[in-house]
Amino acid sequence: MKKLFVLSLTLAAAGILSANSADLTRYVNPFVGCAYNGHTFPGATYPFGLVQPSPDSGKCDWQHCSGYVYKDPAIYGFSQTHLSGTGCPDLADVLLQPFTGEVKNDDYRGWSDKGAEKASPGYYAALMTNFGVRVELTASQRVAFHRYTFTKSAPAHVLVDLQHGMVGDVQHHVIQSDSTVEDSQTISGHNEVRGWVRRHFFYVVRFSRPFTSQRILPKKDGEKALRYVLDFDLRPGEQLEAQIALSTVSVDGAKKNLAKESAGKSFDEALGNARKAWNNLLSRVEVEGTDDQKANFYTSLYHLFIQPNNQTDVDGQYRGADDKVATASTGAYYSTFSCWDTFRAAHPLYTILTPELVPGFVNTMLAQQKAVGYVPVWTLAGKDNFCMIGNHSVPVIVDAISKGFPGIDEEAAFQAIDQSLTVSHPGKPKENWDLYDKYGYYPFDIIKGESVSRTLECGMDDWCAAWLAKRLGKTEKAAFYAKRAAYYRNLFDRESGFMRGKDTNGKWRTPFSPFSLGHGADTANDFTEGNAWQYLWHVMQDPEGLIELLGGKEKFADKLDKLFSQPETVEGSGFVSDVSGLIGQYAHGNEPSHHTVYFFQFVDRPWRTAELVREVFDKFYLNKVDGLCGNDDCGQMSAWYIFSAMGFYPFNPCASGYVLGAPQLPKMTVRLPQGKTFTVEAQNLSEKNKYVKRVTLNGKALDGFKLSHEQITQGGTLVFEMAPSASR
Repeated sequence: MKKLFVLSLTLAAAGILSANSADLTRYVNPFVGCAYNGHTFPGATYPFGLVQPSPDSGKCDWQHCSGYVYKDPAIYGFSQTHLSGTGCPDLADVLLQPFTGEVKNDDYRGWSDKGAEKASPGYYAALMTNFGVRVELTASQRVAFHRYTFTKSAPAHVLVDLQHGMVGDVQHHVIQSDSTVEDSQTISGHNEVRGWVRRHFFYVVRFSRPFTSQRILPKKDGEKALRYVLDFDLRPGEQLEAQIALSTVSVDGAKKNLAKESAGKSFDEALGNARKAWNNLLSRVEVEGTDDQKANFYTSLYHLFIQPNNQTDVDGQYRGADDKVATASTGAYYSTFSCWDTFRAAHPLYTILTPELVPGFVNTMLAQQKAVGYVPVWTLAGKDNFCMIGNHSVPVIVDAISKGFPGIDEEAAFQAIDQSLTVSHPGKPKENWDLYDKYGYYPFDIIKGESVSRTLECGMDDWCAAWLAKRLGKTEKAAFYAKRAAYYRNLFDRESGFMRGKDTNGKWRTPFSPFSLGHGADTANDFTEGNAWQYLWHVMQDPEGLIELLGGKEKFADKLDKLFSQPETVEGSGFVSDVSGLIGQYAHGNEPSHHTVYFFQFVDRPWRTAELVREVFDKFYLNKVDGLCGNDDCGQMSAWYIFSAMGFYPFNPCASGYVLGAPQLPKMTVRLPQGKTFTVEAQNLSEKNKYVKRVTLNGKALDGFKLSHEQITQGGTLVFEMAPSASR
């Protein structure tokens, strides 16, 4: 029944969307975010796919987390896996670089003609002028497709670099490697690598023409994998294609993926399939607006749908967090869960736009807990890297249950959550949970760095656990987690008016500055990529309680207003480059701030939400390469844009619906399963008419400032009457 339900959802959605033949990929600009702090990549990808062939234009550093920065003049090659918008680098497996002329040992950079560089969903093209080679890329779910057109009469070659990776220590990146030249068109093999996580990948590289000879380049100290240079007999104007299939399981798995997804398919056929898949997803929302507005909207959708990535082979096998091979009963097992970021808006948006995938996301999280004892913190290639704080797959799981998604065992989900939030595991050692419960906060003299942020972030997870325990009639557990969810009160310093670090003796950290940023265990600061100004508001689970703690609505609103008028300073220690997109001390470029502008709704100042949403749109979401003010973080920045454009946002991203804001596009229609639609209209919207005068749902005035999930999924029309001045 579970499989049938998911299948029916998928087919229903496909039936709706295939009827819309508009090519919405023309509005997507994959170069958005490929400069400044966006950390996106322009290469080809298939929705939620395992592979993302894309150019690598630099060596590993924070700016090259995705492998690519637009301003770079050269391309080192084209690898098959990439991260979109993250704050840490990794992947970039199996690099290929076509070139002509002399074979060297260490420099195969191609100089890119920026005027010839093109990108759209499922497609990327570049011209390397020094080699006279045009490169085109596309992808299926598990196979990367390359097409090279050689225009020079010089000898044609392809470098196959199996040592490459977007990691700091490339020479020691590969732990073990084996590769086999199976015939004059095929290379296969396996690497175990270390970077952000330790992982395995298997590959098959197949060329459309035989190579006439091969050579192996000398290894550098510490290297385990090979670099091949393959020679091809090609005349000017002739093309060479390559198909690279990946698997987390085995070479046989990679071969099955290759046979299933590339057999008999030309590059153009694969490209057509990718564009069709992208159009089916993009057309789930139809928007009206200017070309730039459409570009911003559909590019945001595109970035949202790059991940999470299905790790299974075509037969359903995958390698789990415990390094064991298993079979997914539904054919899907997902990774690239950047939960610290995406629990806030990306995952709530998936529940509306891709509901057929949500049970698979949740059951993947529960499968990880079953395998290793805890639900995901931050998974990459099926492995948990424990990046960031809290355990924010908990809100994702509970939110799906609260919205009635089928095929999720609620009792098993609670047991998985309960164990993850109370029992030792590598990301949260047991003594930390003991400290958390003993003191009612993380004391900074034991927890070195991030103590306030960790306490506040864990409170969100605890609130979700309490909600699910109450639903299941677990009274004692509900009370236990509800008490924890209120621990934020223990760190509020009434004298300074901020959340503040406290030691085991109950003494505040001194000296104290609300502007002082910090991140990491070695900083004399108690915040994660933020400061006291930014984290004061991090109580999404209890907005009314925080308002009361700060002295009531008027005092709270005045304090919140001051956030946006402070000096735009970035000072502190540790890694704080993510603190960007400033309006005063509000930092839109980093996730802890994302709900903050919607707090004004709770204190009867909706006009401030409207003003600030417009300011964020005008400053920080632009249709250009440096158009994002911060890391897109696996679609979270994009999800904020999409929700806010529609005029509402998941303030508490679990079981609490959506808080109204102010829509930024004149009309949007969301296509839902079973032929339903949900339309948002912003009547009289203009540059001046940015305030909301009245809101109606299906012709009736909407009470309050919240919208339930059911009100959206039942279909209907939400109308905002916009005005040039605020109603106070």
